[in-house]
Amino acid sequence: MQITDLATEQKIPVLLRLAFRPLFLLSAGFAVLAMALWAWLLTGTSIWHPALPVVFWHSHEMIFGFGCAVIAGFLLTAMQNWTGLRAPHGKPLLLLVLVWLVARVLMLLPVPLPWLLVSIIDLAFLPIAAYLLAKPIIAAQQHRNLFFVPLLVVLTICNGVMWLGYFLNDQALVSHGSTSAVFLVVMVMAIVGGRVLPMFTANGTRTAKVEPWLWLDRSSLATLWLVFFCHFFHLQVFMPALAMSVLFSLASMLTALRVARLKIWLTWRTPLLWSLHVAYWCIPLGFALFAARYQGLAVSHSLALHTLTVGGMGGMILAMMARVSLGHTGRMLVTHPMMSAAFMAVIMAAVCRVAVPLIKPELYVDAVLLAACLWCLGFGCFVAIYFRILTSPRVDGHPG
Repeated sequence: MQITDLATEQKIPVLLRLAFRPLFLLSAGFAVLAMALWAWLLTGTSIWHPALPVVFWHSHEMIFGFGCAVIAGFLLTAMQNWTGLRAPHGKPLLLLVLVWLVARVLMLLPVPLPWLLVSIIDLAFLPIAAYLLAKPIIAAQQHRNLFFVPLLVVLTICNGVMWLGYFLNDQALVSHGSTSAVFLVVMVMAIVGGRVLPMFTANGTRTAKVEPWLWLDRSSLATLWLVFFCHFFHLQVFMPALAMSVLFSLASMLTALRVARLKIWLTWRTPLLWSLHVAYWCIPLGFALFAARYQGLAVSHSLALHTLTVGGMGGMILAMMARVSLGHTGRMLVTHPMMSAAFMAVIMAAVCRVAVPLIKPELYVDAVLLAACLWCLGFGCFVAIYFRILTSPRVDGHPG
Protein backbone atom coordinates (compact mmCIF):
# COMPACT_ATOMS: atom_id res chain seq x y z
CA MET A 1 0.00 0.00 0.00
CA GLN A 2 1.69 3.21 -1.18
CA ILE A 3 0.73 6.87 -1.12
CA THR A 4 -1.64 7.38 -4.05
CA ASP A 5 -0.53 9.29 -7.14
CA LEU A 6 -2.11 12.61 -8.04
CA ALA A 7 -4.41 11.21 -10.75
CA THR A 8 -5.89 8.69 -8.33
CA GLU A 9 -6.10 11.34 -5.62
CA GLN A 10 -8.20 13.66 -7.76
CA LYS A 11 -10.92 11.00 -7.95
CA ILE A 12 -11.33 11.11 -4.16
CA PRO A 13 -13.57 13.88 -2.73
CA VAL A 14 -11.34 16.44 -1.02
CA LEU A 15 -12.98 15.95 2.37
CA LEU A 16 -12.24 12.22 2.27
CA ARG A 17 -8.55 12.39 1.35
CA LEU A 18 -7.26 12.43 4.95
CA ALA A 19 -9.06 12.01 8.27
CA PHE A 20 -8.22 15.44 9.64
CA ARG A 21 -10.32 17.13 6.96
CA PRO A 22 -13.82 15.85 7.84
CA LEU A 23 -13.18 15.08 11.50
CA PHE A 24 -11.61 18.43 12.38
CA LEU A 25 -14.28 20.38 10.52
CA LEU A 26 -17.21 18.39 11.91
CA SER A 27 -15.89 18.22 15.46
CA ALA A 28 -15.21 21.98 15.57
CA GLY A 29 -18.69 22.70 14.25
CA PHE A 30 -20.13 20.26 16.75
CA ALA A 31 -18.16 21.93 19.56
CA VAL A 32 -20.00 25.17 18.77
CA LEU A 33 -23.42 23.54 18.41
CA ALA A 34 -23.17 21.35 21.51
CA MET A 35 -21.89 24.16 23.73
CA ALA A 36 -24.50 26.61 22.45
CA LEU A 37 -27.26 24.08 23.16
CA TRP A 38 -25.81 23.42 26.63
CA ALA A 39 -25.83 27.15 27.41
CA TRP A 40 -29.39 27.43 26.14
CA LEU A 41 -30.44 24.58 28.44
CA LEU A 42 -28.81 26.32 31.39
CA THR A 43 -30.85 29.47 30.82
CA GLY A 44 -34.05 27.49 31.36
CA THR A 45 -35.57 28.96 28.19
CA SER A 46 -34.68 26.14 25.81
CA ILE A 47 -37.49 24.60 23.79
CA TRP A 48 -35.23 21.66 22.94
CA HIS A 49 -34.20 18.92 25.35
CA PRO A 50 -32.35 15.73 24.44
CA ALA A 51 -34.07 12.54 25.48
CA LEU A 52 -30.92 11.65 27.43
CA PRO A 53 -30.26 13.35 30.80
CA VAL A 54 -28.76 16.72 29.95
CA VAL A 55 -25.70 16.43 32.24
CA PHE A 56 -24.92 12.99 30.82
CA TRP A 57 -25.37 14.29 27.29
CA HIS A 58 -23.10 17.31 27.88
CA SER A 59 -20.22 15.45 29.51
CA HIS A 60 -20.42 12.51 27.11
CA GLU A 61 -20.59 14.57 23.95
CA MET A 62 -17.76 16.94 24.84
CA ILE A 63 -15.44 14.02 25.61
CA PHE A 64 -16.53 11.21 23.29
CA GLY A 65 -18.30 13.25 20.63
CA PHE A 66 -16.03 16.26 20.21
CA GLY A 67 -12.71 15.25 21.81
CA CYS A 68 -12.43 11.70 20.50
CA ALA A 69 -13.26 12.78 16.94
CA VAL A 70 -10.29 15.16 17.00
CA ILE A 71 -8.02 12.49 18.51
CA ALA A 72 -9.03 10.02 15.79
CA GLY A 73 -8.55 12.65 13.08
CA PHE A 74 -5.09 13.51 14.39
CA LEU A 75 -3.90 9.90 14.76
CA LEU A 76 -5.28 8.72 11.41
CA THR A 77 -3.49 11.65 9.73
CA ALA A 78 -0.19 11.36 11.61
CA MET A 79 0.15 7.63 10.88
CA GLN A 80 0.78 8.46 7.22
CA ASN A 81 3.92 10.36 8.27
CA TRP A 82 4.90 7.61 10.70
CA THR A 83 4.58 4.73 8.26
CA GLY A 84 4.95 6.20 4.78
CA LEU A 85 1.79 4.26 3.87
CA ARG A 86 -1.52 5.67 2.69
CA ALA A 87 -3.73 6.76 5.56
CA PRO A 88 -7.45 5.84 5.55
CA HIS A 89 -9.32 7.71 2.84
CA GLY A 90 -12.33 7.34 0.60
CA LYS A 91 -14.97 4.80 1.61
CA PRO A 92 -13.33 3.53 4.86
CA LEU A 93 -12.98 7.11 6.06
CA LEU A 94 -16.55 7.87 5.00
CA LEU A 95 -17.80 4.92 7.06
CA LEU A 96 -15.95 6.19 10.13
CA VAL A 97 -17.34 9.71 9.70
CA LEU A 98 -20.90 8.46 9.17
CA VAL A 99 -20.77 6.33 12.34
CA TRP A 100 -19.64 9.39 14.30
CA LEU A 101 -22.27 11.62 12.69
CA VAL A 102 -25.17 9.20 13.20
CA ALA A 103 -24.27 8.81 16.88
CA ARG A 104 -24.25 12.59 17.38
CA VAL A 105 -27.66 12.98 15.71
CA LEU A 106 -29.24 10.12 17.68
CA MET A 107 -27.99 11.55 20.97
CA LEU A 108 -29.37 14.97 20.10
CA LEU A 109 -32.89 13.77 19.37
CA PRO A 110 -35.61 14.72 21.87
CA VAL A 111 -37.40 11.44 21.13
CA PRO A 112 -36.37 8.49 23.34
CA LEU A 113 -34.66 5.70 21.41
CA PRO A 114 -33.54 2.24 22.58
CA TRP A 115 -30.45 3.07 24.62
CA LEU A 116 -28.72 -0.15 23.49
CA LEU A 117 -29.02 0.83 19.82
CA VAL A 118 -27.68 4.34 20.42
CA SER A 119 -24.85 3.11 22.63
CA ILE A 120 -23.73 0.44 20.13
CA ILE A 121 -23.52 2.96 17.31
CA ASP A 122 -21.71 5.44 19.55
CA LEU A 123 -19.30 2.82 20.90
CA ALA A 124 -18.42 1.62 17.38
CA PHE A 125 -16.54 4.78 16.41
CA LEU A 126 -13.31 4.31 18.37
CA PRO A 127 -12.87 0.57 17.58
CA ILE A 128 -13.26 1.32 13.86
CA ALA A 129 -10.68 4.10 14.21
CA ALA A 130 -8.37 1.71 16.12
CA TYR A 131 -8.61 -0.88 13.32
CA LEU A 132 -7.90 1.71 10.61
CA LEU A 133 -4.94 2.95 12.66
CA ALA A 134 -3.50 -0.47 13.50
CA LYS A 135 -3.53 -1.94 9.98
CA PRO A 136 -0.85 0.31 8.39
CA ILE A 137 1.19 0.60 11.60
CA ILE A 138 1.49 -3.20 11.78
CA ALA A 139 2.24 -3.42 8.06
CA ALA A 140 5.07 -0.88 8.47
CA GLN A 141 6.23 -2.53 11.72
CA GLN A 142 6.02 0.81 13.53
CA HIS A 143 5.55 -0.95 16.85
CA ARG A 144 6.33 2.15 18.92
CA ASN A 145 3.19 3.85 17.66
CA LEU A 146 0.97 0.83 18.35
CA PHE A 147 0.58 2.37 21.82
CA PHE A 148 -2.25 4.48 20.42
CA VAL A 149 -4.34 1.45 19.41
CA PRO A 150 -4.94 0.12 22.97
CA LEU A 151 -5.41 3.76 23.98
CA LEU A 152 -8.47 3.96 21.73
CA VAL A 153 -9.68 0.63 23.13
CA VAL A 154 -9.40 1.88 26.73
CA LEU A 155 -11.24 5.07 25.76
CA THR A 156 -14.00 2.83 24.39
CA ILE A 157 -14.15 1.05 27.76
CA CYS A 158 -14.49 4.42 29.52
CA ASN A 159 -17.31 5.28 27.13
CA GLY A 160 -18.95 1.95 27.90
CA VAL A 161 -18.72 2.66 31.64
CA MET A 162 -20.58 5.94 31.07
CA TRP A 163 -23.31 4.11 29.15
CA LEU A 164 -23.53 1.45 31.87
CA GLY A 165 -23.94 4.19 34.46
CA TYR A 166 -26.74 5.68 32.39
CA PHE A 167 -28.49 2.30 32.11
CA LEU A 168 -28.18 1.67 35.87
CA ASN A 169 -29.09 5.28 36.71
CA ASP A 170 -25.80 5.46 38.64
CA GLN A 171 -24.35 8.98 38.40
CA ALA A 172 -21.18 7.91 40.23
CA LEU A 173 -20.50 5.34 37.50
CA VAL A 174 -21.15 7.93 34.79
CA SER A 175 -18.68 10.28 36.47
CA HIS A 176 -16.18 7.44 36.83
CA GLY A 177 -16.21 6.78 33.09
CA SER A 178 -15.94 10.43 32.08
CA THR A 179 -13.23 11.31 34.61
CA SER A 180 -11.14 8.26 33.67
CA ALA A 181 -11.40 9.25 30.01
CA VAL A 182 -10.27 12.80 30.80
CA PHE A 183 -7.24 11.58 32.75
CA LEU A 184 -6.33 9.26 29.87
CA VAL A 185 -6.61 12.05 27.30
CA VAL A 186 -4.50 14.29 29.56
CA MET A 187 -1.90 11.52 29.60
CA VAL A 188 -1.87 11.52 25.79
CA MET A 189 -1.58 15.31 25.75
CA ALA A 190 1.44 15.07 28.03
CA ILE A 191 3.07 12.36 25.90
CA VAL A 192 2.44 14.02 22.53
CA GLY A 193 3.16 17.50 23.88
CA GLY A 194 6.43 16.29 25.37
CA ARG A 195 7.41 14.86 21.99
CA VAL A 196 6.55 17.80 19.76
CA LEU A 197 6.64 21.00 21.82
CA PRO A 198 10.45 21.19 22.17
CA MET A 199 10.84 20.86 18.39
CA PHE A 200 7.92 23.19 17.61
CA THR A 201 9.29 25.82 19.99
CA ALA A 202 12.84 25.61 18.67
CA ASN A 203 11.72 25.84 15.04
CA GLY A 204 9.15 28.56 15.66
CA THR A 205 11.41 30.80 17.76
CA ARG A 206 14.68 29.90 16.01
CA THR A 207 16.31 29.03 19.28
CA ALA A 208 18.18 25.96 20.47
CA LYS A 209 16.01 22.94 21.17
CA VAL A 210 15.57 22.18 24.86
CA GLU A 211 16.98 18.71 25.40
CA PRO A 212 14.83 16.44 27.59
CA TRP A 213 15.76 15.37 31.09
CA LEU A 214 15.03 11.67 30.92
CA TRP A 215 14.43 11.33 34.67
CA LEU A 216 11.95 14.23 34.59
CA ASP A 217 10.02 12.94 31.60
CA ARG A 218 9.75 9.45 33.06
CA SER A 219 8.79 10.52 36.58
CA SER A 220 6.25 13.09 35.30
CA LEU A 221 4.55 10.54 33.03
CA ALA A 222 4.70 7.91 35.77
CA THR A 223 2.67 10.12 38.12
CA LEU A 224 0.13 10.80 35.36
CA TRP A 225 -0.16 7.07 34.73
CA LEU A 226 -0.71 6.48 38.44
CA VAL A 227 -3.48 9.09 38.52
CA PHE A 228 -5.21 7.41 35.59
CA PHE A 229 -4.86 3.87 36.96
CA CYS A 230 -6.09 4.93 40.42
CA HIS A 231 -9.28 6.32 38.91
CA PHE A 232 -9.76 3.77 36.15
CA PHE A 233 -9.61 0.90 38.67
CA HIS A 234 -11.45 3.01 41.28
CA LEU A 235 -8.57 2.69 43.76
CA GLN A 236 -8.94 6.25 45.04
CA VAL A 237 -11.84 5.15 47.26
CA PHE A 238 -9.47 2.86 49.16
CA MET A 239 -6.62 5.37 49.47
CA PRO A 240 -6.29 8.06 52.14
CA ALA A 241 -7.13 11.56 50.92
CA LEU A 242 -3.60 12.64 51.88
CA ALA A 243 -2.07 10.00 49.58
CA MET A 244 -4.19 11.18 46.64
CA SER A 245 -3.29 14.79 47.39
CA VAL A 246 0.42 13.93 47.39
CA LEU A 247 0.06 12.04 44.10
CA PHE A 248 -1.74 14.93 42.40
CA SER A 249 0.79 17.41 43.86
CA LEU A 250 3.71 15.39 42.49
CA ALA A 251 2.05 15.11 39.09
CA SER A 252 1.42 18.85 39.08
CA MET A 253 4.95 19.87 40.12
CA LEU A 254 6.77 17.48 37.79
CA THR A 255 4.58 18.40 34.80
CA ALA A 256 5.02 22.11 35.59
CA LEU A 257 8.80 21.72 35.69
CA ARG A 258 8.70 19.80 32.42
CA VAL A 259 6.75 22.50 30.59
CA ALA A 260 8.57 25.40 32.30
CA ARG A 261 11.82 24.23 30.71
CA LEU A 262 10.27 24.92 27.28
CA LYS A 263 10.41 28.70 27.93
CA ILE A 264 6.92 29.93 27.15
CA TRP A 265 8.19 33.53 27.25
CA LEU A 266 9.92 32.97 23.90
CA THR A 267 6.64 32.18 22.14
CA TRP A 268 4.47 35.30 22.61
CA ARG A 269 4.89 36.45 19.02
CA THR A 270 3.87 33.06 17.62
CA PRO A 271 0.19 32.21 18.26
CA LEU A 272 0.60 28.57 17.15
CA LEU A 273 3.19 28.17 19.92
CA TRP A 274 1.89 30.16 22.90
CA SER A 275 -1.55 28.60 22.49
CA LEU A 276 -0.01 25.12 22.85
CA HIS A 277 2.12 26.18 25.82
CA VAL A 278 -0.81 27.74 27.69
CA ALA A 279 -2.92 24.64 27.10
CA TYR A 280 -0.10 22.44 28.42
CA TRP A 281 0.17 24.63 31.54
CA CYS A 282 -3.47 23.82 32.31
CA ILE A 283 -2.42 20.24 33.10
CA PRO A 284 -0.31 21.07 36.19
CA LEU A 285 -2.88 23.70 37.19
CA GLY A 286 -5.74 21.21 37.01
CA PHE A 287 -3.81 18.61 38.98
CA ALA A 288 -2.94 21.23 41.60
CA LEU A 289 -6.67 21.91 42.02
CA PHE A 290 -7.34 18.18 42.44
CA ALA A 291 -4.61 18.09 45.10
CA ALA A 292 -6.28 21.01 46.88
CA ARG A 293 -9.63 19.23 46.70
CA TYR A 294 -8.20 16.12 48.38
CA GLN A 295 -6.78 18.40 51.07
CA GLY A 296 -10.33 19.46 51.89
CA LEU A 297 -10.16 22.93 50.36
CA ALA A 298 -13.17 24.52 48.69
CA VAL A 299 -12.41 23.19 45.21
CA SER A 300 -15.06 21.05 43.55
CA HIS A 301 -14.37 18.07 41.31
CA SER A 302 -16.08 19.95 38.49
CA LEU A 303 -13.79 23.00 38.72
CA ALA A 304 -10.62 20.91 38.73
CA LEU A 305 -11.89 18.74 35.88
CA HIS A 306 -12.90 21.70 33.73
CA THR A 307 -9.41 23.15 34.08
CA LEU A 308 -8.21 20.05 32.26
CA THR A 309 -11.08 19.87 29.76
CA VAL A 310 -11.75 23.50 28.80
CA GLY A 311 -8.26 24.93 29.24
CA GLY A 312 -6.12 21.87 28.58
CA MET A 313 -8.06 19.73 26.10
CA GLY A 314 -9.98 22.57 24.45
CA GLY A 315 -6.94 24.81 24.15
CA MET A 316 -4.62 22.10 22.83
CA ILE A 317 -7.23 20.71 20.42
CA LEU A 318 -7.84 24.13 18.88
CA ALA A 319 -4.11 24.88 18.57
CA MET A 320 -3.26 21.45 17.14
CA MET A 321 -6.15 21.54 14.66
CA ALA A 322 -4.98 24.96 13.47
CA ARG A 323 -1.39 23.74 13.05
CA VAL A 324 -2.11 20.31 11.53
CA SER A 325 -4.64 21.74 9.07
CA LEU A 326 -2.04 24.15 7.71
CA GLY A 327 0.82 21.66 7.56
CA HIS A 328 -1.16 18.86 5.94
CA THR A 329 -2.62 21.10 3.24
CA GLY A 330 0.83 22.32 2.17
CA ARG A 331 0.52 25.77 3.70
CA MET A 332 3.02 27.77 5.75
CA LEU A 333 2.57 27.54 9.52
CA VAL A 334 1.25 31.08 9.82
CA THR A 335 -2.24 31.52 11.24
CA HIS A 336 -4.93 33.96 10.24
CA PRO A 337 -4.85 37.00 12.58
CA MET A 338 -8.31 36.08 13.92
CA MET A 339 -6.98 32.78 15.24
CA SER A 340 -5.08 34.67 17.94
CA ALA A 341 -8.45 35.93 19.16
CA ALA A 342 -9.84 32.39 18.89
CA PHE A 343 -7.02 30.96 21.03
CA MET A 344 -7.50 33.73 23.58
CA ALA A 345 -11.27 33.15 23.64
CA VAL A 346 -10.83 29.50 24.66
CA ILE A 347 -8.27 30.48 27.31
CA MET A 348 -10.69 33.06 28.71
CA ALA A 349 -13.46 30.44 28.59
CA ALA A 350 -11.35 28.32 30.94
CA VAL A 351 -10.77 31.30 33.24
CA CYS A 352 -14.49 32.08 33.35
CA ARG A 353 -15.45 28.43 33.89
CA VAL A 354 -12.94 27.82 36.70
CA ALA A 355 -11.54 30.98 38.28
CA VAL A 356 -14.76 33.01 38.52
CA PRO A 357 -16.81 30.31 40.34
CA LEU A 358 -13.79 29.59 42.55
CA ILE A 359 -13.58 33.23 43.65
CA LYS A 360 -17.25 34.21 43.39
CA PRO A 361 -19.46 31.09 43.67
CA GLU A 362 -22.60 33.20 43.46
CA LEU A 363 -21.66 34.07 39.85
CA TYR A 364 -21.48 30.41 38.81
CA VAL A 365 -24.30 30.38 36.23
CA ASP A 366 -23.24 33.69 34.68
CA ALA A 367 -19.64 32.50 34.50
CA VAL A 368 -20.60 29.22 32.83
CA LEU A 369 -22.75 31.02 30.26
CA LEU A 370 -19.96 33.49 29.47
CA ALA A 371 -17.47 30.60 29.19
CA ALA A 372 -19.81 28.84 26.76
CA CYS A 373 -20.04 31.98 24.60
CA LEU A 374 -16.25 32.36 24.52
CA TRP A 375 -15.84 28.68 23.65
CA CYS A 376 -18.30 29.05 20.76
CA LEU A 377 -16.43 32.14 19.58
CA GLY A 378 -13.10 30.32 19.58
CA PHE A 379 -14.24 27.23 17.70
CA GLY A 380 -16.58 29.26 15.51
CA CYS A 381 -13.57 31.26 14.30
CA PHE A 382 -11.82 28.00 13.43
CA VAL A 383 -14.78 26.79 11.35
CA ALA A 384 -15.08 30.12 9.53
CA ILE A 385 -11.35 30.44 8.78
CA TYR A 386 -10.50 26.80 8.09
CA PHE A 387 -13.60 25.71 6.15
CA ARG A 388 -12.04 26.66 2.82
CA ILE A 389 -8.67 25.18 3.82
CA LEU A 390 -10.15 21.83 4.84
CA THR A 391 -12.40 21.55 1.79
CA SER A 392 -9.76 22.53 -0.81
CA PRO A 393 -6.95 20.42 -2.29
CA ARG A 394 -3.41 20.85 -1.00
CA VAL A 395 -1.84 24.05 -2.36
CA ASP A 396 1.37 22.22 -3.27
CA GLY A 397 -0.45 19.67 -5.43
CA HIS A 398 0.61 16.67 -3.33
CA PRO A 399 -1.84 13.94 -2.34
CA GLY A 400 -3.62 14.32 1.00
